[in-house]
Amino acid sequence: MPHRLLIASAIVAAGGASLFGLVAAQEPASPAPEGAPAPVAEMIPPPANESPRWAVVERHNLGGNTTVGGTVVPLEEITFTAQMSGNVEMIAGNEGDFFKRGTTLAELDEAGLRAQRQAALAAIANAQATVRNAEVQYQREREEPSPKQGGNMMSQMMPMPFFGGDRETGVTRGATLHQYRTQIEQAQGAVVTAQAQLREVDAKLEDVKSVAPFDGYITHKHVNPGDTVQPGQPLLSFADMNHLQLQTDVPTRLSAPLTPGFVTKVKLDDPNQTVVMARVAQVFPMADPTRHTVRVKLDLQEGAPAKAGMYAEVLIPQPESDMGSAPAIPISALVYRGGLPMVYVLDAQNRPRLHLLRLGEQYGDRVSVLTGLQGGERVLLNPAEAD
Repeated sequence: MPHRLLIASAIVAAGGASLFGLVAAQEPASPAPEGAPAPVAEMIPPPANESPRWAVVERHNLGGNTTVGGTVVPLEEITFTAQMSGNVEMIAGNEGDFFKRGTTLAELDEAGLRAQRQAALAAIANAQATVRNAEVQYQREREEPSPKQGGNMMSQMMPMPFFGGDRETGVTRGATLHQYRTQIEQAQGAVVTAQAQLREVDAKLEDVKSVAPFDGYITHKHVNPGDTVQPGQPLLSFADMNHLQLQTDVPTRLSAPLTPGFVTKVKLDDPNQTVVMARVAQVFPMADPTRHTVRVKLDLQEGAPAKAGMYAEVLIPQPESDMGSAPAIPISALVYRGGLPMVYVLDAQNRPRLHLLRLGEQYGDRVSVLTGLQGGERVLLNPAEAD
């Protein structure tokens, strides 16, 4: 009888241990303090008909990383200035208002220019009338020469048409025709001058209006309706806030990895210290001779929670600096439980166990491991496929 009780107790204990192991495999481990050994939990092996892929954890030399601060700026930004003196007639909106391309954002009073335009049109009409009159006079002189003015008493008492006494001589008539041609040319010149004045006024009328060259937002109003402005005075600033860049001045000794198309991480100075990806868009060809820095612009990823003017830091890898070594695993080996990174590792009995990791920097398709692995372990690749 005592032997039967002892056997039953052993069965119950074994069943409890199996149940505890199953629960431990299903519940994710809580984060361990830094420096403490990573917690492990057994998992149910994958089905026998599947052959999971395993990879040996290798240690890799860690290159150093440097952070350089910069400022988030709009991809496109413009400040409209007054092209002439006058009063501000209209400002389309306030800071933060969105406007489509082609919208008039600011306008100066154009009453004076409208009057100048009317005067230019009148000058054109007068000059054209003068041209027509001079052409008529010239044509009349050619077809019917004017009679000679004055003359002696004999010619007045006894006209001598066969001597041409009542007509101008050839020299005099030529001078008269030249005079009319000169009047035509002068009148035509007056027309050209008046037309040029009209074009000048029309150009000034175009300068009266500030039109949005792209879709964007008003970022700053420098004047208000009714203000008097002078040429060159700022009216308002306008920017494309939907496409942002990080502008930073990088020391020349650190700028080698930053080439157009290079992708790196940027940490935003927001409450969450959000990390986003950015791609190098432009590297200025010349360094600042005073500060010995190179200006670099990076396109932030779409949807980044950044604002123009925000401070941000860009991560610049320095592979030549020796920062020691650390285990590195393929990103495909990671599995997340409760938002924590973990990996399946084969133990000495070839049983897969779940290890909690603390990750470092990412290098291509691999990521360094700060705690949780030592190197030499076998980790499961694509664990989601084996679950």
